[in-house]
Amino acid sequence: MDTIEELELRMCEPSARLIDDLSELDGDILILGVGGKMGPTLARLAKNAVNQGNLNKRVIGVSRFSKGTLKEELEQFGVETISADLMDERQLKALPDVKNVIYMAGKKFGTMGNEHLTWAMNAYLPGRVAERFSDANIVIFSSGNIYPFVDITKGGCTEETPTNPIGEYAQSCLGRERVFTHFAKKNDTPILLYRLNYAIDMRYGVLLEIAKQVYQDNPVDLTTGHVNVIWQGDANEFAIRSLLHCSTDPAILNITGPETASIRFIAEEFGRHFKKAVTFKNEEAPNALLNNAGKAHKLFGYPSVPLQQMIEWTATWLENDGEVIEKPTHFQERQGAF
Repeated sequence: MDTIEELELRMCEPSARLIDDLSELDGDILILGVGGKMGPTLARLAKNAVNQGNLNKRVIGVSRFSKGTLKEELEQFGVETISADLMDERQLKALPDVKNVIYMAGKKFGTMGNEHLTWAMNAYLPGRVAERFSDANIVIFSSGNIYPFVDITKGGCTEETPTNPIGEYAQSCLGRERVFTHFAKKNDTPILLYRLNYAIDMRYGVLLEIAKQVYQDNPVDLTTGHVNVIWQGDANEFAIRSLLHCSTDPAILNITGPETASIRFIAEEFGRHFKKAVTFKNEEAPNALLNNAGKAHKLFGYPSVPLQQMIEWTATWLENDGEVIEKPTHFQERQGAF
C-alpha cells in the first residue's frame, strides 16, 4: 500500500462475516466520537457492509467536526453526519433515537495537567450517554490500560483478570466502564465493554513508532519488551459485530492480536527490511500490559492481517514517506502518565 486511498480501501472492505452479522442486527447504527483515529474508517466499513448486503440501515457519525473536511468526506461516502458537542446536554438530547450505538468518545492525550477534563469526558459523559440511549445496544470503546502489568509468560490478562489501573487516564477509563455498567443495570441497557490495545494502521501505532526508531538509527528501548497489536480494520470489524453480543451483565471483550509480540523481534524485523543494524537500550522487564483476546477470537475468528504483514506494510509506508498521525501510543509508559 502506497497511498492513504489504498490504505483506507483495505481497511474499509467488509468481510462476509461482517455483512452476515449486520443482516441480523435490527436498526440503525450511531457512532459517537466518529472524528477520532478509528472512527472514520469504522463508519465507512459499516456503510460498505450495509451497501454490499443491501441492508436497510442508516450509519450516522457524530462529532464536533470542528476542523478539516471529514464531515464532507463521510457524507460523500454515504455516512450521515451530525455536528454536536456531546458535553452539551441540549445537543445530546437532540440526537436521533437509534437501536445501536458505538461509543468512541474519550480523552487520553494531555491528561497530565488537565485531569478534570479527562474525568469529565471519560467518566461523567458516559452517564449522560447511557441515560440518553437507555433503549439501545451500546458497544463502549475502553482500554487494556485498566488491567495490571502481568508476567510476560502468562498469556496476558483475560476478561476475568481483576482490574488495577495505573494513573489517572487508566482510572478514568475504568470509571467509564463502571458508570456505563451502573446505568446498564439500572435501565436494563445491553452493553459491551470493548477493551482494546493496541490498534494500528500505517499512519500511527506501536509498529510505526518502533519502525521510526530503527529507520532513524535510534536505539530501541526494551524496558517494556512485549506488546499486543491488532490491525485497525480488524478492530473496527470486531466492534461493529460486537453489537450482537451486548448484555446487561455487562458483556466484556478484550480486543487485540493473538501474539505476545516481542519488541526486540519487531525491531529486528524492521532492521532486516531497512538493511540497518538495530541498537537497543535497557533490558526487557519481566512484566508488561498484555491482553488475551481468545474470547473475541472464538466469537469472531482470528484477525485477517497477521503481525508479519503489518510489519512489512509499515516498513514500506515509512520508506515511501507516507503520511503519519503524530499521536504516540506511549506504550512504553509504565507509571500511567499520559
